[in-house]
Amino acid sequence: MNFDVWTKGLASLSVDCLVVSVFDEGDLGEEAQALDAASSGRLKALVARGDFPGRASETLLLTDVEGIKATRVLLVGLGTRRALTRKIWRRATAVAVTSLTRTRIRTVAFALDRPAAKDLDDYYFGKVVAEVVGAALYRVNDLKTAKKPKPPALEKIFVGPIKASNIAAAKRGLEHGQGVALAMKTQRDLANLPGNVCTPSYLANHARSIGKKYPAVRVQVLDEQAIRRQKMGCFLAVTQGSDEPPRFIVLDYRGGKSTAEPIVLVGKGITFDTGGISLKDPPTMDEMKFDMSGSAAVLAALTLVAELRLPIRVVGVIAACENMPDGRAVKPGDIVTSMSGQTVEILNTDAEGRLVLCDALHYARRFEPSVIIDIATLTGACVIALGSHHTGVMSNDDELAQEIVSAGRRADDRAWQLPVTDEYGDQLKSNFADLANIGGREGGALTAAAFLSKFTQGMKWAHLDVAGTAYQGGANKGSTGRPTPLLAEFLIRRAGG
Repeated sequence: MNFDVWTKGLASLSVDCLVVSVFDEGDLGEEAQALDAASSGRLKALVARGDFPGRASETLLLTDVEGIKATRVLLVGLGTRRALTRKIWRRATAVAVTSLTRTRIRTVAFALDRPAAKDLDDYYFGKVVAEVVGAALYRVNDLKTAKKPKPPALEKIFVGPIKASNIAAAKRGLEHGQGVALAMKTQRDLANLPGNVCTPSYLANHARSIGKKYPAVRVQVLDEQAIRRQKMGCFLAVTQGSDEPPRFIVLDYRGGKSTAEPIVLVGKGITFDTGGISLKDPPTMDEMKFDMSGSAAVLAALTLVAELRLPIRVVGVIAACENMPDGRAVKPGDIVTSMSGQTVEILNTDAEGRLVLCDALHYARRFEPSVIIDIATLTGACVIALGSHHTGVMSNDDELAQEIVSAGRRADDRAWQLPVTDEYGDQLKSNFADLANIGGREGGALTAAAFLSKFTQGMKWAHLDVAGTAYQGGANKGSTGRPTPLLAEFLIRRAGG
């Protein structure tokens, strides 16, 4: 997809379609009024008949409107003018793109009225449009044998109107938005694959492909023997019930000074999670192919920084394995030794994500990170607390937590800070080991974070629990691509973008 900006003269643009807005009760948007004047009142007459009332996210495609060069006009409803928000505008943009994909329109100029500049300046305007277009054009990478539908005809999108003084900002936004869209596609493609395809070795090979495509990314993959030499006892305990070999993956992007303290992203890569001996309920177990969404988000983030050539150093660390029940699987009550030397009593084998993460977090110390952020579909408790709307953020540094929350707000990928105080760590006491891997039903998302905090002391650390936001089940089952927009915004800001 190609993007560009337009500055003025919408009626004179030589494109296949113009996209303009209409508010409630037929109130024409600013650019719609300009087209109405050029077409001798055609639009106003149409809405006056009640053919298009302007309700939010409704669309109507008009053909052969006189007085303009474009062959078609797409009217998009924005609801009440006073109530226009970024969320409503974003949804309307997505609906417009979806409508266009059902046609053979190749070139289009967007001219939807926007919320106030403080909510959507020209940089974010370009960024959001490119992101939304990428998401609307995404097609699930299914393995059906039926003939694939033809891809949408859309080739080029112009956005505007943009003042001449703001063209550079809008174009930078379009570039960044395309990077985010590519990263989200990367995450969704990986997470949507079944567990028999997207194995730990598959993730490792995908990481290697990133290294081949982007010379600034160095990739290292540790096999089981190398993992054992690192004494990652918690990680190895999770994988010992599976015939699928584990992989420990490190990607090092050096876009900034080689001596700079990196941002380290750590991803949970459980490519399928049965729960182990603590077996999960069968009805939705198929969705546990999404339990590697944290690792997919890390691979997406490294794709983003490399694609945009951000002047920053980012290291991605992924612990990838399956959690399976067999005669060799770890049992409730087993005690293992983590890479840090701390012993862990495994009371529930379905609390495996924190076990692979604790060794990965300790391994990441060697990079002397400025900050370290782990991403994981970690707890059902976080879904109970926040539903599918907000990612849970827990941190030992409130400033870092709020930086992440603010990034999510700007990216329309919301997060919410939850506490991780000493009281939750006290719930992890064990009679037989340094700590247990669960702390009871109360505050399950918080005790999971408290467990991880035992391995991040001395580092500025944050934990993102994306169990409720990384994918959705039911009829629309699939990866959402979250929290890639949040991470992208965080990294772009850190890089000074």
